[in-house]
Parts: sequence; C-alpha cells; structure tokens
Amino acid sequence: MVESQIESRGVSNPRVLEAMRTVARHLFVPESVRAMAYADHPLPIGEGQTISQPYIVAVMTELLDPQPEDKVLEVGTGSGYQAAVLSGLARHVYTIEIVPSLAQRAEKTLQANGYDNVTVITGDGYRGLPDVAPFDGIIVTAAPDEVPGPLLEQLAIGGRMVIPVGTIDQELRVIERTEKGFETKSVLPVRFVPMTGEARKKPPKGSGLDSHTSRSGLLVVAEASLESR
Repeated sequence: MVESQIESRGVSNPRVLEAMRTVARHLFVPESVRAMAYADHPLPIGEGQTISQPYIVAVMTELLDPQPEDKVLEVGTGSGYQAAVLSGLARHVYTIEIVPSLAQRAEKTLQANGYDNVTVITGDGYRGLPDVAPFDGIIVTAAPDEVPGPLLEQLAIGGRMVIPVGTIDQELRVIERTEKGFETKSVLPVRFVPMTGEARKKPPKGSGLDSHTSRSGLLVVAEASLESR
C-alpha cells in the first residue's frame, strides 16, 4: 500500500511513511469491508461516514508535519485511523467526534491497540478545545463552508492547520500562523463529507479565515479530486 499508493504519488516524509506502514488500517474498518481495508479508496464506517483513502491520510499528515513534542487537535475522529497515524508522530493527539457511536468505537479501538497518547472527545469540533489550546497542529477531516474562526484562534504561533473547505467544490488548505497573522496555501481539490453541527449554521459576517488571513498562496500538488473522510 505505502509504496504503490503513497510513495509513488510523491509523499516522501520518512516519518509519515513509517507511520503509514505501522498502523494496521484493517483494525479501523468494519468487518464487512475489512478485505478492502488497504484499497485505494474511502470505505464506509457507518453513520453515513467514511474512512479516508490511505493516500489522502498520508498527504494530510505530511502537510501537517507533526513533530515529536507537538500537541495536535483532530476534528472529526471517524474511525480513529488518522488519530492512530498521528499518535506515532506527535506527543499527544486530541480528537473530537460529533457522532457518539463513532467516538465510542474509535476510542475502544485506539485503547485496545495501545494508542495511549490519543484522547477521544465526543462533541462538536467547530469550536475546538479552548481549554487545551494552543495546538501546534490542527487537522480537520470534514469540510466546513468556511474555516472556523475558533480553530484559527487555537492554533499556536508557528502552528499549522490542514483543512478541507467548501461545499460542492472543495479544496484542501494549509494555514500557518505567524507573528503577523495567517498564511494560506490551497493544495488540491478534494471531496470530504460536510462538517456538521455548528458549522452548518451561517457564520456571522467577518468570521472565519477572511478576517484573519494576511497572505495567501497557491501550491498545486495533484490534479484529481479525492473522496475522503
């Protein structure tokens, strides 16, 4: 999987590649689709949600570039697979899931397989975890219409957020917080499930990234859209 689906498409960070080799993906999918666990596409995990294809997990992890002492927030636990990949790369991972049954299942799987530096929280991730912030990295695995302002505020100076944004036409963005503000790069077109909860409410005027961005750029690393969770 790693060589044919990930390395061959340009993911090169050795730590990320090792994490992708180490985490047993089949443990995070339902038995009914376990035979396809390492296939190059998303898989259903119940409650209308999916586990992202391996490539998009690797791409988002490489873009986040978590370091051994980092504290990372994931919004959208899903199966727990992305959190498991991050757990070997960061000091601690906090992950929020709005669907209680998915949060419970992911927590059980993560605990049973020794991912002791992952904390699973059931709730709406739109407002992040202000009591635990700031975070060195934030990764979002469902797409809001606009970047949530509370998540931007919880990003540490020098920190990085990887997030899909949009409705029908979505793009994966990397947002870095600097001393002067926020810098944004649009990376590639994607297709994620929509962020639910508070994100579905129309944001007030002036909220989100438009009121925080100091500079934007464009970095195209792929051509095809990817379906992911």
